[in-house]
Amino acid sequence: MNIQLKRPIAIFDLETTGINITQDRVIEIAILKIHPDGTQETYEKRVNPGIKMTEENMAIHGISNENLINEPSFGDLAPEIKAFIAGCDFGGYNSNRFDVPVLVEEMLRVDSEFDISSAKFIDVQNIFHKMEQRTLSAAYKFYCQEELVNAHSALADATATWEILNAQLEKYSELKTDVDFLADFTLAHDFSRVDFAGRLARNEKDEVVYNFGKNRGKTIKEIMRTEPGYYGWMLNADFPLHTKQCLKNEVDKIKKLEASAKAKSHQKTDSKLMDEKLNQLKNKFKQ
Repeated sequence: MNIQLKRPIAIFDLETTGINITQDRVIEIAILKIHPDGTQETYEKRVNPGIKMTEENMAIHGISNENLINEPSFGDLAPEIKAFIAGCDFGGYNSNRFDVPVLVEEMLRVDSEFDISSAKFIDVQNIFHKMEQRTLSAAYKFYCQEELVNAHSALADATATWEILNAQLEKYSELKTDVDFLADFTLAHDFSRVDFAGRLARNEKDEVVYNFGKNRGKTIKEIMRTEPGYYGWMLNADFPLHTKQCLKNEVDKIKKLEASAKAKSHQKTDSKLMDEKLNQLKNKFKQ
């Protein structure tokens, strides 16, 4: 094992009904959990998404609507998935842009608390694209000298991703083997993202800004003042639940800071008035 692990890493892959983060659903999840001592555990489940897939979707992964009728819903599986990946860092292929956001959406959709704020995320695709510019099957052949059998089978893809990561660490001497370095390295240009979808980001002053559309680069605080309806529009529009959660947290933080500043201002004003009254009384007694 080439990577240095301080805690378990969960290499995972999702098969879904499509590629829309906010609307599509998980139909299969596979997780390969590697412990710091090198031991491995696997978790693999199919999921009833509650919506129908198109023929085009089914042709990609070979899973039909009929295959999923009697499978559990994501809500049924959420507790055991959370338990399996508790305390883990994460790895995957294109996982920072797709698998992680989709997993978070599913958790939020079933009102399951899912705090992964302390986790590190290694996206093997980002390493691959920085180094070689290929697809997953090509990456497996390039790094592992083997053909990827059962591509688009979640467990096969997750296992291949783990093997590729180990081969990458062996091939590129400039890659450090600790998770912190690899997580930072695979962030690519996404280092400033606040939410997984990248709709919110931090500027050079560490202020949270909108990262899309007409208000790109403008701070949340500024738009709250100049266009107060924009916040409500985002909460009701088709944005990822995680994006909405991050936006709400930032707005609540801003309101709390403004309320605190206002209260302190009032306290200073009251204190000043009290001092003036005391001075008036003192002057009156002197007379």
